[in-house]
Amino acid sequence: MMILVFAMAALAQTPEQPARKDETVDRGREIVTQPAKDIGAAKTEIPAILERAQENPYGLAGLKSCAQIKAATTELDSVLGPDFAVGNNKKENRAGRLAEAGGKTIVNTIIPFRGLVREISGAAPAERRLAAAIDAGFARRGFLRGTALARRCPGSKN
Repeated sequence: MMILVFAMAALAQTPEQPARKDETVDRGREIVTQPAKDIGAAKTEIPAILERAQENPYGLAGLKSCAQIKAATTELDSVLGPDFAVGNNKKENRAGRLAEAGGKTIVNTIIPFRGLVREISGAAPAERRLAAAIDAGFARRGFLRGTALARRCPGSKN
């Protein structure tokens, strides 16, 4: 418990960019709401764009122009976050990671037999479905990037 307090204090003292603060708030929200998800009280919805990606990650329907490809990629980016970029070495926030690990540890001890509860409540299968949808979204985005590159669309990079 003491480690969590020190980590949070260090996190509060670290100068961060606004995006990192938003990320920290989002992670904190995820940690706090995890028990509700574990017992099935809070459902995690799969975004429609990821459901469509699961249906046909390599389809070209509706992608006749570079603008349409760019729009489809941007829509995926809004759900998946920014795509991987070569040379973009993001500096890790150790204090933030430590605070996150401590918070998860505390929250995960609230529910005894958490793994079994998650299976019975349907939270674990729902999380697996979400992970599969995210994987399909990554595959779709990679396919779209490759298609844009093959068509020599403006702004497409290796």
